[in-house]
Amino acid sequence: MAFVRTALRTVMGCRRPLEPLWRASARCYSVQAEHTTEKSVPYAKTLKQEDAHKGPTKPLPRAADAVVIGGGSLGCQTLYHLCKMGMTNVVLLERDRLTAGTTWHTAGLLWQLRPSDTEVELLAHTRRVVSSELEAETGLETGWIQNGGLFIASNKQRLDEYKRLMSLGKVYGIESYVLSPAETKDLYPLMNVKDLYGTLYVPKDGTMDPAGTCTTLSRAATARGATVPSILLSSSGHITHRLYVLTSHNMPNVRDHDASVYLRLQGDALSVGGYEQNPIFWEEVSDKFAFSLFDLDWDVFMQHIEGAINRVPALEQTGIKSTVCGPVFFCSSSLVCSFFLFCAFLSQVLFPGMMLGGGCGKELAHWIIHGRPEKDMYGYDIRRFHHSLSSNNRWIRERSHESYAKNYSVVFPFDEPLAARNMRKDPFHQVLQDQGCLFQERHGWERPGSFNKDGPAPVLDYDYYGAYDVKKNSDYKYNELLGKEYTFDFPPHHNTANECMTCRNAVAVFNMSYFGKFYLSGPDAKKAADWLFTADVNKKTGSTVYTCMLNKKGGAESDLTVSRLEPGPAHLPLTPESNGDVYYLAIGGGVAQHNWSHIQTVLQDECFNCTLTDQSEDMGMISIQGPKSRDLLQEVLDADLSNEAFPFSTHKIVTAAGHKVRAMRLSFVGELGWELHIPKDSCLPVYHAVMAAGAKYGVQNAGYRAIDSLSIEKGYRHWHADLRPDDTPLEAGLAFTCKMKTSIPFLGRSALESQKAEGLRRRIVCFTIDEKVPMFGLEAIFRNGVPVGHLRRAEFGYAINKTIGYGYIRNPEGEVVSPDFVRGGEFTLERMGVQYKAKAHLKSPFDPENRRVKGIYSSE
Repeated sequence: MAFVRTALRTVMGCRRPLEPLWRASARCYSVQAEHTTEKSVPYAKTLKQEDAHKGPTKPLPRAADAVVIGGGSLGCQTLYHLCKMGMTNVVLLERDRLTAGTTWHTAGLLWQLRPSDTEVELLAHTRRVVSSELEAETGLETGWIQNGGLFIASNKQRLDEYKRLMSLGKVYGIESYVLSPAETKDLYPLMNVKDLYGTLYVPKDGTMDPAGTCTTLSRAATARGATVPSILLSSSGHITHRLYVLTSHNMPNVRDHDASVYLRLQGDALSVGGYEQNPIFWEEVSDKFAFSLFDLDWDVFMQHIEGAINRVPALEQTGIKSTVCGPVFFCSSSLVCSFFLFCAFLSQVLFPGMMLGGGCGKELAHWIIHGRPEKDMYGYDIRRFHHSLSSNNRWIRERSHESYAKNYSVVFPFDEPLAARNMRKDPFHQVLQDQGCLFQERHGWERPGSFNKDGPAPVLDYDYYGAYDVKKNSDYKYNELLGKEYTFDFPPHHNTANECMTCRNAVAVFNMSYFGKFYLSGPDAKKAADWLFTADVNKKTGSTVYTCMLNKKGGAESDLTVSRLEPGPAHLPLTPESNGDVYYLAIGGGVAQHNWSHIQTVLQDECFNCTLTDQSEDMGMISIQGPKSRDLLQEVLDADLSNEAFPFSTHKIVTAAGHKVRAMRLSFVGELGWELHIPKDSCLPVYHAVMAAGAKYGVQNAGYRAIDSLSIEKGYRHWHADLRPDDTPLEAGLAFTCKMKTSIPFLGRSALESQKAEGLRRRIVCFTIDEKVPMFGLEAIFRNGVPVGHLRRAEFGYAINKTIGYGYIRNPEGEVVSPDFVRGGEFTLERMGVQYKAKAHLKSPFDPENRRVKGIYSSE
């Protein structure tokens, strides 16, 4: 199996079976064994010696439609799904034996609930394949054991997280129960429950056998025509020495996230593993490591021993017979490498990855055959990382570490990384930091999140949480403020009400410089624009159009604004040189690389003679929004800003405080306003002029937390929240962005025409609740008592004084989701097991007539 160059050598896979209780002795944390002189090299002996036979056991075909490299979980799942989808002339190549590298020593746990709808669906598919489909197809057992799963909560926040998962699970028919400590004790008699807040029990979770699963997958694939030159297997878990405790066979697997340990049942054996904050980096990966192991570093693993003994005190009276310590691959956001499309298929395909392998394998197979996955796989796509980050060793190392160290952390809605920060900063960064800006990290950029009144809170260099003798940051104000956000109640930033209401009632300035800023030009630019964009962007020069870009299935790959420019000589960064059609694309900065890659792929596939240039780093961007924005900007810009002279959705080159800028009359918050796209050297003079002129109007800085609230209140979509590659514009309420009334073809049009003719089987709906209850997304939606979907995004709307959320709903009968279906139902939203009566809206409840963006405030 191919290895990446830098990996985390971890004890997460260190499973220590325990001797029978009747052999109990004094506490024994270690055993006498030979140790290597250096902890960073593998054992001298592997668990399975090299066979004398070399080379493939079956001849390779002269050609293949696809070659899968690596015979681990994902490789075997991808091979199997390629064959099942009809591509049978495929080959799996494994340098050693199936399961080599990491799969053979994975814990094999399968938990059905995760804080992601996509991952819940991926897990469900893996479970179907392993628990039933493979056996039905081949007659072979995969080693699946349905012994259930038990999530341990030692505090309210952790139990709240589990309750959120329980509510989401109801949408997918996943059975789960919140148990009291006493009920937990009944289910797991060996457990110490004195310090428990509660648990979440999922009866149909279970355990997979890596060897059995990969064997069955490979045989199912070869039966369909695939070639696997060598299917010799390590005996995987069967070789691992087991230490036994007296258990019953139906005891569930346990995850104690707060103690950072898991307990897995292996027959009559119990194995223990976990995640620590000081994992060992393995710098040079051996070519012969296929089934090798490391010496266990007891100093590192002791924290897991202590956590396991606290949870199951009987373990203290048992000895440790042997350990399994193998490598885990963690990159930024948990990466594992493959060679299709991006040289990296982002997947947690090691410890969570055995779980996700079936779902990911199916999606990757679909990607290979059809050009894209069926589900929203953006979270697994290398294109979500800017190229300047994925080639930066500091970013890779720091984010890889933090991804591992926080693997068992509570997933809070407003968490931010501490690792690899300050990689990309715009010209406003320092002046906003001095004014108390709390930054978020997106795409490497530091973008304003909110503003605190207690002065600067800079992001400091990463301290690895005090590991590796790195001095831990002290008096770290940013981290302290971030920690206060760790709640499922209304967080402290709920005080962004002031930022929101200043925008609604006066004027606010938003720094949106992290936006992607591209120019599309060249002889075929008009043809490319017609094909790429759903809206008709070929209006007169000076126009700006909100539009989507789609894939072949009609799914939204992007939403953005496209401005048509005058041809002429170059005055970069504001205007590129062009003798013909030229367009300026402004795209949300967090998905800029994804958009760049999508556009380049389409240009190449269609052979358009175009040039796409990136000016993102060369321009800043501020957005001035609110009823007083025209009055303010009229004192700064040398242009007439009246409705007649500067209508909505238009743009001009103007002068601001002596500097040329591109002004666009647009709004992402539902107010009268303009964006100023500014050459970076002019950013600060223009910003200072705006703030000085705005003082008498009550101008205030505002951040993206405010944008999140203001935009959802107005019903504006966020890509990858309300709008994803598996959502069409028709389903998302964005039919107005599609030039369906014209004869102009565009990518995805045929899919939309078919969907329109057949009727929508799912539709986005706005919901509000009268009770002041925080919601963040993933809450279950019930219609007449039946689950029909879940919220994608939710915030508190300060102008309407209600919690507001958007989610896609389906008809349980599989019929069309019509407006009458929405109007005719009684809806509730379930948050952490509690249901709240909700009102469904087909239009935004705030300014549904769009008067405010037109500057019409007189009737209010």
